Amino acid sequence: MRVLVVEDFEILAQTVANGLRREGLAVDLVLDGVEALERLAVNRYDVVVLDRDLPGVSGDDVCRHIVKAQSGSRVLMLTASGGVRDRIEGLGIGADDYLGKPFDFDELVARIRALARRPTTILPPVLTIGDLTLDPARRTADRGGHRLDLSPREFGVLECLMEAGGRPVSAETLLDRVWDEAADPFTTAVKTAIRRLRARLGDPPIIHTVREAGYRVGPA
Repeated sequence: MRVLVVEDFEILAQTVANGLRREGLAVDLVLDGVEALERLAVNRYDVVVLDRDLPGVSGDDVCRHIVKAQSGSRVLMLTASGGVRDRIEGLGIGADDYLGKPFDFDELVARIRALARRPTTILPPVLTIGDLTLDPARRTADRGGHRLDLSPREFGVLECLMEAGGRPVSAETLLDRVWDEAADPFTTAVKTAIRRLRARLGDPPIIHTVREAGYRVGPA
């Protein structure tokens, strides 16, 4: 899951971003609305955690841009303007959820995960291919009834592959969805994660390389 945090109070922004990274999310961070629009123009985010009161371009205008672009990004407004009228206004602009400050961090994480489970293409709550199952909500994966001990990156790669339902997913797409903007596009991180995943999943092999297309999950 890739998240963009847009918050002008830098201490809070860094705290939220670091906490989300510890939860296994790929997080990019910006401090104003102008930079938020720049990132949104080049990256695809599952969820945007957005402050309303931003310098340059307001959070409301950033939200309107996301809605107009129909990128599929979900918007969670995180703001001190937490009254009922403020929430109604924010949701009316197009936000998918609204959380007032101060907030409980565990609730923030739960709301982000809930938003990310609302894809444009409706997916089942538990993904299953053969004897491999993955539960995005509980962050668990099993094969043949045995729980898999996966790192957050490995889980993210497997989730992307299983969401594709057997269709190939390119290394570029995996890098964009699972890693943050600090990832080197020429890195071998995806190959390394795939190799480790194959080792953890065991035999028979279920992750296959598709020449010039990427990787897919399914029978040979």
